Amino acid sequence: QVQLVESGGGLVQPGGSLKLSCAASRGEIDYYTMAWYQQAPGKQRVLVAVITNAGSTNYADSVKGRFTISRNNAENTAYLQMSNLKPEDTAVYYCNAHHPFSDSDYWGQGTQVTVSS
Repeated sequence: QVQLVESGGGLVQPGGSLKLSCAASRGEIDYYTMAWYQQAPGKQRVLVAVITNAGSTNYADSVKGRFTISRNNAENTAYLQMSNLKPEDTAVYYCNAHHPFSDSDYWGQGTQVTVSS
């Protein structure tokens, strides 16, 4: 079982940057596909970025060119570097770990990102 803890959220002005971290405090993420989701107030949770255990990445169209997902298996941590932030990026960001064989899914508690002047 994997336990995930997100950090790095906060208040930032439009055009600013933030880096979110997702640390596995229990278990190892080596074989998991890691992903970040965002959930804005009153809206469904949507996939923002994903990185496989082989390092392949994919992004939602809304964040392409602005967000970068990465992972460091030795540190048991996944990251989301967010640049050129826009007010519409305001949301709670959740980290997800998905095991491709067992189909297990684990979620963090979420971290709030607010983009406002």
